[in-house]
Amino acid sequence: MKKNIHGFTLIEVLTVVAIIGLLSSVILVGLGSFRARARDARRIADLRTVQTSLELYYTKLSQYPQDLAWDALQGELVNANVGVTKISKDPLTARSGYDQYAFDSSSDRQSYVLRAQLEDANNPALTDSFHGFTGSPIPGITIDCSNSPSKPYYCVQF
Repeated sequence: MKKNIHGFTLIEVLTVVAIIGLLSSVILVGLGSFRARARDARRIADLRTVQTSLELYYTKLSQYPQDLAWDALQGELVNANVGVTKISKDPLTARSGYDQYAFDSSSDRQSYVLRAQLEDANNPALTDSFHGFTGSPIPGITIDCSNSPSKPYYCVQF
């Protein structure tokens, strides 16, 4: 009497699982740079959104908010009733060694600088931003936007 047993042996199943595990780990490692680029794109978009909110604030009050921490800036924009309910925070708020978003306005509250630290020092957006200055490009602005490989800052000035 012959038994026809259909199925896979334990060795075959373990081999397939090992191959799938190896391929998925290679893919996940390869996608790390894409994830960093996606977070950088979000940081740039976040600053542009806050810039739009600041322009609405300026249109209503004829000045920008005073120098504020990021959370206080959110409260100021929300309380101004310009249609802002919240502003985004850095996608990796617990990044060790990285600066969070920053805002600083001039002493006359007619100019400001927004800053985010990107993960990719070779991001092409860095050539489009207002970066590379040290000190105060505008009276009263204290944010440092000097760009270096260890701290690639993306800054928006108005």
